[in-house]
Amino acid sequence: MHLENQRIAVTGAFGTLGAAVVRAACSAGAKVAAIGHAAAPSSALPSTAIAILGTDLADTAAAQQALDQAAQALGGLDALVNIAGAFRWETLTDGDPDTWDFLYRANLRTAVAASQAAIAHLQRNGGGRIVNIGAAGATKAAAGMGAYAASKAGIARLTEALAEELKDHRITVNAVLPSIIDTPSNRAAMPDAPFDRWVTPEQVSAVILFLLCAQASAVTGALLPVTGRL
Repeated sequence: MHLENQRIAVTGAFGTLGAAVVRAACSAGAKVAAIGHAAAPSSALPSTAIAILGTDLADTAAAQQALDQAAQALGGLDALVNIAGAFRWETLTDGDPDTWDFLYRANLRTAVAASQAAIAHLQRNGGGRIVNIGAAGATKAAAGMGAYAASKAGIARLTEALAEELKDHRITVNAVLPSIIDTPSNRAAMPDAPFDRWVTPEQVSAVILFLLCAQASAVTGALLPVTGRL
């Protein structure tokens, strides 16, 4: 995929998947603003990427400031990739209802606030891309996955509604729905799992980059499973 000189903001850019997307986009020729909540990246980012640190994207003012900063640093904005999020496994019987609020803020509200902040920048260009990260597991929640699946189901509905809202502005909005991603934290949590059946961050990144490129200009409102061999 070629993204030469495309100006892309990536949220959640300091996690495993976010860093992989930043690296892939930079390799494809894009100019990237890497936005994250952490005070410093946990993964190595390309030297060409612009890091915007310490951003609480669930806060609308902070999200607006971060996207404005990204657009200013990049000379405009062509695309937003919403990766910021979190995971909790917790049954309702033994769990805390506050987990539902936490995952709503981490997974859905961050995407809502960042997308809202990006829209005006994308409209100035006469079009653009928004790609969200949903979850294959949100289509039918397993035990202990209720709060996470609910927040990611919200991503699906956000994607569909925003795609309809923005289609006449030539802004496409799509989501990828990964299964288990092969990350160090997932391997540590499930040491006996068949890692070779999982999807890798690089494979998810490749699908995201396709949705960002010119060849995907007719694709909007799609919820695209990226599930490896699960």
